[in-house]
Amino acid sequence: MTAPTIETIDLTDVDLFLHGDPHAVWRTLRNEAPVHYNERSWGPGFWNITKYEDVLNVGVDPQTWISGKGIILDNDGVRTQREYEMSEQEFGLDPRGNMMIMTDPPRHTFMRQLVNKAFTHKSVRRMEPHIRELVTKILDDVCEKGECDFVMDISRLVPLEVICEMVGVPEGDWEAMFELSNRVLGFDDPEYGGGDARQDLSAEEMQMSFELFNYLSSLVAERKTNPREDVLSVLANGELDGQSLNDGEIFLFFLLLILAGNETTRNATSGGMLALMENPEQRQRLIADPSLITTAVDEIVRWTSPVMHFERVATKDTEIRGQKIKAGEEVCLWYPSANRDEEKFSDGDSFDIGRSPNEHIAFGKGEHFCLGANLARLEIRVIFEEVMKRIPDMELAGPPDKLRSNFLNGIKRMPVTFTPSAKIG
Repeated sequence: MTAPTIETIDLTDVDLFLHGDPHAVWRTLRNEAPVHYNERSWGPGFWNITKYEDVLNVGVDPQTWISGKGIILDNDGVRTQREYEMSEQEFGLDPRGNMMIMTDPPRHTFMRQLVNKAFTHKSVRRMEPHIRELVTKILDDVCEKGECDFVMDISRLVPLEVICEMVGVPEGDWEAMFELSNRVLGFDDPEYGGGDARQDLSAEEMQMSFELFNYLSSLVAERKTNPREDVLSVLANGELDGQSLNDGEIFLFFLLLILAGNETTRNATSGGMLALMENPEQRQRLIADPSLITTAVDEIVRWTSPVMHFERVATKDTEIRGQKIKAGEEVCLWYPSANRDEEKFSDGDSFDIGRSPNEHIAFGKGEHFCLGANLARLEIRVIFEEVMKRIPDMELAGPPDKLRSNFLNGIKRMPVTFTPSAKIG
């Protein structure tokens, strides 16, 4: 493979992330151009930010670097803007400035406070027995077969069920939420209608979106009359700046929780299992010393960095490492690169389940630190504790099917084999 050069690097090339080696590209940028201007053929370019210190500093300065103008890199000048327009047409709200992840303080702070209680360490800790029971049941369903699809049969099920229960989605609709996540976040993958296969929104797709909005509106109306112990009831009856949330605001909040609550943990778990299979000495360490699970979880999250980037927009003329950046220009924060920065991580390109300290920023920092970080760590820990005990010899049965994306480090399917074992549930 030809070594990347500064002149040829283009991180809007999604196929680089599917068929190439983005870590080689990020390494080149860190060493030669840590603040790198990435041209785009269709309009203004953006700045690639690849060093740990710079990604961290931008992330904790919401006065200079804002999220309210969008957070996902627009690769083609069409897709991202169209999604924003579709949201405003269907739900009366552009997600920019209204979906929590695309807001800035003080509004962002108030929105987090609405639901923060459900995701505190104390609240999440109480969920461990239920999550372990769920993992046991999932492994019981596959352990006797000696083979499965790790993603479809194991890693996707735990976070999907847990977040749907927390939010208040009826069990019969959980699979629909999985399909929704793939459709919304798989925007560059042809399997989900993205990439070159994605044309203008069809009438069928528009109808699906309207049906989802109407479905949620009916759930919200029911929660207003009969509130339950779930997040949807909190949103249905909560206030923001003294005003009740309207259906559009609730929809965007609901959508964010469902997407973030299952996609990122699923991909960290899948990528973590792949790393353990590709580094058998690390897997054996974990089997031999289960107390390493805590550091192993953080190493899995660092290694996978399931959300690869977020964007910010400069509110004023500023600079990073002496490079002048004008007000209104975009910077793209590359978390996998920051999490392997040679100045921060010794031997960062090695997977080490005992790594300590491990101050990765895969969950972000500052106001936008991942709301579900406590939950994600718990889910990943319990899954790997049980898998290492019950299916310790899992091996790849074929190449993983990766998501075509420069936003999510995702695996769609991953066939594995193992020695069959008995059910215990």
